[in-house]
Amino acid sequence: MTALRLWGRLSSINVRKVVWALQQLGLPFARTDAGMQFGVVHTPDYLAMNPNAQVPTLCDGDLVLWESNVIVRYLCARYGQGTGLYPDDLAQRFDAERWMDWQQTTLNRAGGPAFVQWIRTPAERRNLQAIADSVAATEPLWAMLDHHLSQRRWMLGDTLTMADIPLGCEAHRWFNLPQPRPHWPHVERWYRDILGRAAVRGVLDLPLS
Repeated sequence: MTALRLWGRLSSINVRKVVWALQQLGLPFARTDAGMQFGVVHTPDYLAMNPNAQVPTLCDGDLVLWESNVIVRYLCARYGQGTGLYPDDLAQRFDAERWMDWQQTTLNRAGGPAFVQWIRTPAERRNLQAIADSVAATEPLWAMLDHHLSQRRWMLGDTLTMADIPLGCEAHRWFNLPQPRPHWPHVERWYRDILGRAAVRGVLDLPLS
């Protein structure tokens, strides 16, 4: 198998998704820190791979991919035969796709401002109203997810799939913010199950930064 190469810093939720997927699949890979304090993303060589100057970027032989959820889908489709990560059933596959898109377009956008204020903004410049607005937008989404998970162990049922990976990374970020939150028993049970998996070590056991 061609060596897989990944660019991106582990402080990025989007890089975490890809590293978890790679480890879940047992794939050997090389990772280069890139973005924020590491630079790299504005160099000509990197921009030739990813003109967005964002992370992550994955190279699998001649194939170059960016956009984290697309990379997770690709890895699960290409290397996840027999694992259940990439559902064979078309209805289940697009159910997974739907939840992955929801994470990126809805849950992440709602929760992102609170993360930025708590973790990446100095205390003296922190905007408490932005945090409050983010919490107000995000908590109903977690409540919706809690109801969904009250009827199944994982996002699609009895088996971990690619849908759990982006949402699990989102839970890691939200649950580690220094703020109170409601009790969501089914989300919390699901997240504990995620943290018990060997593939998330070195990813979801890291502090936010």
